[in-house]
Amino acid sequence: MPEGHSIHRLARQFTSVFAGHRLEVSSPQGRFSGGAARLDGHVLVSASAHGKQLFLGFDNDLFLRIHLGLYGAFDFGGDSSFLGASSIGAPRKVGEREIASDDDGGSYAGPPPPRGAVRVRLVSEHGWADLRGPTACEVMTDAERAAVVARLGPDPLQDGAGADGAEFAARLRKRGSPVGLLLMNQEVLAGVGNVYRAEVLFRQRLSPWRLGREVREQEAAVLWADIVSVMADGVAQGRIITTVPADRDNDAAPVPREEAHYVYQRTGLPCRRCGTTIAGTEMGARKLYWCPVCQEK
Repeated sequence: MPEGHSIHRLARQFTSVFAGHRLEVSSPQGRFSGGAARLDGHVLVSASAHGKQLFLGFDNDLFLRIHLGLYGAFDFGGDSSFLGASSIGAPRKVGEREIASDDDGGSYAGPPPPRGAVRVRLVSEHGWADLRGPTACEVMTDAERAAVVARLGPDPLQDGAGADGAEFAARLRKRGSPVGLLLMNQEVLAGVGNVYRAEVLFRQRLSPWRLGREVREQEAAVLWADIVSVMADGVAQGRIITTVPADRDNDAAPVPREEAHYVYQRTGLPCRRCGTTIAGTEMGARKLYWCPVCQEK
């Protein structure tokens, strides 16, 4: 499932290539025909993310809310101005790992025939975007959008009031569940998924089984700051890299995939810092990775 940094990158992508343009909105698959009709022919005026939620705002005061979930993905294509307009490139698939588009930005004669089950297709003069397999895809009012955001915890990548470390600490420390579960609870913290969960707990030497109410206020503040830092790096780099050069075998750029993480998907391998075998189990129906020595507390 895409983590929050990918959704923020996706919002930037939409702002770059579609904002200010009147869009043709359709549902080739047919499952979103009614919603598409409410947005078709309107101008995209905003694209924003809160946690794993993407909101596309149109000039008729309606929003398209998208949650990619486990299987959702966007394809992009278009002419050279469409692709070149984005400072982050044109991700073809947004997830825990992004894949760059293989479109060379050459001659553009409109979007190709839909491939597969395209839930939503958005088309401008210069390019197109196809959405497949989202968990959620719905049209809503601004009040309904605000209600969705209000149910979520603070977003480490959000500007202003949306990024509230004190609010995160309060939500974390009043709960009796393990912090390994709480970091992925979107009502506590919006945007963190399985990779960031495992990695920031290792970086802060926190046991995944430590209860939220047992985390001291200063520890919560430092944890928040680290989450903000690594997720901001994820936005900038388009992938999750949590290791520092001193903990890698090879510090050359780009960082090899096998050296990007401390514990995530490293069960049975030696800890990069103490040499202990990395452990793995399940927590909250997701794979959990940790170092039994470095994360004793």
